[in-house]
Amino acid sequence: MFLKRGEIMKRILFPVCLFVAILTICSFLSCAKKTEEIRIGEFGSLTGTTATFGISTKNGIDLAVEEINAAGGVQGKLLKVIVEDDQGRPEEAATAVRKLVEQDRVMAVLGEVASSRSLAGAPICQNAGVPMITPSSTNPKVTQVGDFIFRVCFIDPFQGMVAAIFASDSLGAKKAAILRDIKNDYSVGLAEFFATTLVSRGGKIVADESYSEGDIDFKAQLTAIRAKSPDVIFVPGYYTEVGLIARQARELGITVPLLGGDGWVSDRLIEIGGSALNGCYFTNHYWDGDPDPAVQSFVSTYKKRLGGNPDALAALAYDAAKLLVASIEKLASEDPGAFKTLVGVPDAKTGKLRKEALAKLRDILAATRDFPAVTGSINIDENRNAVKPAIFLTIENGKYKYVGKVLP
Repeated sequence: MFLKRGEIMKRILFPVCLFVAILTICSFLSCAKKTEEIRIGEFGSLTGTTATFGISTKNGIDLAVEEINAAGGVQGKLLKVIVEDDQGRPEEAATAVRKLVEQDRVMAVLGEVASSRSLAGAPICQNAGVPMITPSSTNPKVTQVGDFIFRVCFIDPFQGMVAAIFASDSLGAKKAAILRDIKNDYSVGLAEFFATTLVSRGGKIVADESYSEGDIDFKAQLTAIRAKSPDVIFVPGYYTEVGLIARQARELGITVPLLGGDGWVSDRLIEIGGSALNGCYFTNHYWDGDPDPAVQSFVSTYKKRLGGNPDALAALAYDAAKLLVASIEKLASEDPGAFKTLVGVPDAKTGKLRKEALAKLRDILAATRDFPAVTGSINIDENRNAVKPAIFLTIENGKYKYVGKVLP
């Protein structure tokens, strides 16, 4: 059967036109949906040697955002978190944050865990006037970058101080050795604050050895430390190296406790270190066995949603996301125009208004007082640091055990 030219064109053009129309409608709906989103950025180590840090943090943020969106979002606008993997590298962290701020045009950024990576991303947020909240970077330098940079965890001067007091008063340590990650701002800073406090209380640092993240053999440093017969070894590093250091220390006959900070927090620590970690201690931001109803509600919800117990990094990330959204809600209530400016993908016409709106969001974050968080009530001080207590945990037979809480 032969068709006339007009009939042929109808049979060809109609499906094409229909397809184009559908694409146009879908595109319109997609754009319309995007304009209703509250876009938040997140950067973290989802891969690399500290991948559990990034995964725990993402879990905590995801849980908070799911709860908020299930409750209707902020004035009917749903949250969208754009996640970037920095692979545990400061240079990748800078690239990730630049994309979030300049390309995705997020209204705020959550991250990182590691202080070195937060220090790589913070200047980009500061220069763009975009608020950044690190859930768990404890080095003081992070918030010193500028007035748009916040944190919801305690800082290393406090963590190093209480660790030294614990070593002195609870462990009876007069002589301490330090084994620090020389290329890590977190580790170097924490070591200095520990040493300063211990010496001020009459103690002595008898050895100060170093390593770099990624090292696997620490026997030379531990042999040097053993020769000085310390009462305790302070290891302010991350879990992968700490687990290896614990095992090699016991292989060399070193029996004194290892003491560390929140960089130990990961189930991988015990997998790597095993029984060599028995009798070791570290500071933490919360304890999942805390009978506080807020803690137990979070732990229960997390278990149902993701399985397993949430670690401190998940709890801090949950708190950071909740604090950010509470501040956005306050902005929406106090200044609907500013809130509207920040929703969706901004265009060039809103440049000045957006900058002013972001500054208002920053001011609201800075005014945070008595925010009811899982990891303890959060007060943001004049340097945009959270003032809150520290928890001491020990390790016994592959389990964490609560020792005590220290108030600021």
